[in-house]
Amino acid sequence: MKVMILAAGLGERMRPLTDNTPKPLLKVAGVPLLEHHIRRLRDAGFSELVVNVSHLAQQILDYFDDGARWGVTINWSVEDEPLETAGGIVKALNLLGTDPFAVVNGDIWTDYPFARLTDRKLSHSDGAHLVLIDSPPEHPGGDFILGADGRLSEVSSGGAGLTYAGLGIYSAGFFTDLPVCKYPLKPLLLRSIERGGLQGEYYRGDWVDVGTPQRLKSLNERLAPNA
Repeated sequence: MKVMILAAGLGERMRPLTDNTPKPLLKVAGVPLLEHHIRRLRDAGFSELVVNVSHLAQQILDYFDDGARWGVTINWSVEDEPLETAGGIVKALNLLGTDPFAVVNGDIWTDYPFARLTDRKLSHSDGAHLVLIDSPPEHPGGDFILGADGRLSEVSSGGAGLTYAGLGIYSAGFFTDLPVCKYPLKPLLLRSIERGGLQGEYYRGDWVDVGTPQRLKSLNERLAPNA
């Protein structure tokens, strides 16, 4: 199974750290955040990676090159401007192929066992399987309700659900009717719910949205004894 790592964001919430350094190269426990993902995916058995980049992209390309130093193959999808989540995936479909593929947000920290993704089966040819976590303080309402049958439904107004962890498996058919343009993921997820093709799992382990300087600092302080 191929994996796409989403790393093309501007990192606006991370400023001023991202004024001269792209967010994927910001360090957690002394190692660039994107490198953590690459190492853990490799150790889980994934060897073919697709990574999209945009902001200060050349710094990322120079650091990681083709991935051989980590025992993986990296194909790069360079965006002149960030295309948001769905738009970036659509642009990279020619690199991802026609089989289901995993997607990992590049700005999260988690101990989720990536090898588990290869065991998940999609029930629809245009469906997806999402990893969900308890909603963090910055997103208390959550995104979805996880049913006993593993299917997802939208959180009702004023309700509380689980939050999409930025980890999942998608069929190529989930995106094939979209042009290459700036496009968010949420409308496609809601469409998949209507079709009965969105399924998920609940993960209780370590997860952080490394989206602000304070969260990065807190994560580094927590991991310092293990660095």
